[in-house]
Amino acid sequence: METMYYDHGTPAERWERAQLFFDAKDYAGAARVLGKLVEEVPEQTGPRLLLARAYYHSAQLRRAETELRVIVERDPVEQYARLMLGRTLQRQGRDVEAEPHIRLASALTGDFEQL
Repeated sequence: METMYYDHGTPAERWERAQLFFDAKDYAGAARVLGKLVEEVPEQTGPRLLLARAYYHSAQLRRAETELRVIVERDPVEQYARLMLGRTLQRQGRDVEAEPHIRLASALTGDFEQL
């Protein structure tokens, strides 16, 4: 019965529900809604990026990394996904891997001070 609540409604209704969970800092709840939504619309960046953020904020860093890598593979100049991927790798103690993503994210925004 509990699963039905997370899966109930149209994709647009579930997207709104996921955003409400995320805004309320219920990152696990947001991830439950978004996981199914991403399966249904894997080509959409918005739900996948919010899923990655929910994973990041709930310390599910490997899952966040996986989702972010899908995004940057599809769209190499997606600045926020690059930045988040870099931060996710840093949080895992993988600074050397993180650096190119953070540098590229900075370059994409025109913030060359960090470079």
